[in-house]
Amino acid sequence: MAALWAGLPASDAVAQGTGKAETGGQAQPGKASPTPSDWRDPLRKFAQRKKKDERLPAKADQQPKEVVEADVSTRTIAVTSAFTGTEIVVFGSVVNSRQPSAEAGYYDVIVVLEGMPTPLLARRKSNVAGLWVNTESVAYESAPSYYAIASTRPIEEIADEPLLQRHAIGLDFARLAPAAQSVLEIEPAELKTYKDAVIRLKQKEGVFIKADYAVIFIGKSLFRAAISLPANVPVGPLTARVYLFREGDLLSSFQSRVRLEREGVELWLYRFAMKQPVLYGFFAVLLAVVAGLLASAAFRRRDTA
Repeated sequence: MAALWAGLPASDAVAQGTGKAETGGQAQPGKASPTPSDWRDPLRKFAQRKKKDERLPAKADQQPKEVVEADVSTRTIAVTSAFTGTEIVVFGSVVNSRQPSAEAGYYDVIVVLEGMPTPLLARRKSNVAGLWVNTESVAYESAPSYYAIASTRPIEEIADEPLLQRHAIGLDFARLAPAAQSVLEIEPAELKTYKDAVIRLKQKEGVFIKADYAVIFIGKSLFRAAISLPANVPVGPLTARVYLFREGDLLSSFQSRVRLEREGVELWLYRFAMKQPVLYGFFAVLLAVVAGLLASAAFRRRDTA
């Protein structure tokens, strides 16, 4: 076949119209037999199209997805008898950030620092015969021992309530699970009143914290937030959760752990109380009696002088 194409010119090899080719056979009406250059045309067009596509900018939906990565300033905090509180710095960056500057406000970041869940009993006091006594109570199977939330702006402006509730973001959506018996005995409206009261009391104690505009971008992708731990923070593990939002959509999340551990005399007393509760009780009473006698003796000397 190759010899046939090389030996005959194109004008002789193909008949015009409905004529026959020199090699025999019936030619298709209105079509000419392909030449060698025709076989290379599709490959040439494909290569040109590929080069053109490479020169075009990538579309928005083809850009890499933004991912948040974060960490905490310390993974372990020692709680001793002289512990007066501390501060944890949560910092991180947005990988594949599209934010033009730190002040652009292109992204929103929410940082949640949550303590381990513990049982809780909420009581209501009522005036009975002129005396304020506990009359009703709601038992919670689990409630955060500590809950702090920091954000680039108020969380109500960042995302809708269903999304915040799904991820337990915000004081109103903290995981306070009432016991089954309390759910059966008390109306939902009353349960909401108890929950609001628990949150209010926890805020007063300083273990429930809400800080708007506390997450600050210090670059196109870098951000940081400082969260305070009071002196009365319950000892135990803490979970730091970081959420990245854009226009109300959750893009990415990250989680890290912080441990609060007793050390020194605090650790010794804790172990003594847990392993020998009876001896610890006698020791505490004896220590109180001795302290009272010493204080009484000191005041007696001052009075006689």
